[in-house]
Amino acid sequence: MTPKRAAPFKLDERSGEPPVLHDIASSSWEHPADRAALQTLKAIPAIDQLLEKCTGFLGERGIRALFQANAVRVGPAQFPILHRLFADARSTLDWRDDVDLFVSQNPGFNAGAYGIERPFIVLHSATVDRLGEPELRVLLGHELGHIISGHTLYRTMLQLMLMVGFRHLPFLAGTALLPIRLSMLEWSRTSELSCDRAGLLVAHDRDDALRLLMKSAGGTLGGQHVMSLEAYKEQVADYELADGIEGAFKLLKLLDQTHPFHTMRAAELMRWSQSPDYAAIRRGEYTRRSERPAWVNPIPDIGSAAEHYAGHAKNLASELSSSTQKVAGQASSYARRVMGDALTAARNTAANLGTRRASKASDDDEPKG
Repeated sequence: MTPKRAAPFKLDERSGEPPVLHDIASSSWEHPADRAALQTLKAIPAIDQLLEKCTGFLGERGIRALFQANAVRVGPAQFPILHRLFADARSTLDWRDDVDLFVSQNPGFNAGAYGIERPFIVLHSATVDRLGEPELRVLLGHELGHIISGHTLYRTMLQLMLMVGFRHLPFLAGTALLPIRLSMLEWSRTSELSCDRAGLLVAHDRDDALRLLMKSAGGTLGGQHVMSLEAYKEQVADYELADGIEGAFKLLKLLDQTHPFHTMRAAELMRWSQSPDYAAIRRGEYTRRSERPAWVNPIPDIGSAAEHYAGHAKNLASELSSSTQKVAGQASSYARRVMGDALTAARNTAANLGTRRASKASDDDEPKG
């Protein structure tokens, strides 16, 4: 039976220029799975020691040199459009600390926020080439979200490990790498869900955030090919209806990815954009940095994250169950057909063999001249 197509997300209404979110705390937009995964990461006994070794091995200057040596600093005279858009994003999220922004010549579509004491952002040139101003504004809000959430130290360490290799950094010698690797990758993926929300908060149009994810998934240089946001919305809806076995493979592929798949991110972001939490933030009802307690109980976040994953797991299990039954039925039918074909072929072969033998015996009985 063909599954019923889900209705595409309805996000055509204009959001307008976003309000300045005075003193907004990152907890207002952070995904519960992000906070729960970060608590899990921090609970690994070796993680603090590893962070100390990482920062001590390179230091702030070394890390900045590593990421900035082949990059151009953005300013009023260099990439002035990016300079203006980044100022807009900082104003919307009310972030007054100086943050350096760079563009690096790189054909890969990516951007990142790194650093320890003085975080900075690096955009790849391919990203700048493929995005218009609305999507660039969302991207800059996304990366600024990583900085405000305090993600940059862990993201820097993960990036170093991925660039050089987990086994080739001297400060990793004697460390049990697998739990650290898996925990850091899981947290990295969930942190993207949080910062997609930060990007949405600085958008002038809510569709800009989805357009960014569409272009991240398959964008080309501007003007060369037509892309339809409405078609992508339908694709996002279809992804939610993916067959269970396909869903299982998607889940397995995620295990070694730093980012979730773009369609998955789009679905998560669109759900949040239609939630009461998003509407409350737009009205100015959110947690403020000055009000946030020094210690935050992680249990509610872990519970929310469990519900988030349990919902996906339940749907996946249901899909897998129905898919397994479908595959089993198909396999059984196929096996019966193959066995039937094999029996028919065996009978035909036996009959042909019998005919040949009878013919040969007849030839042997004939008198020789």
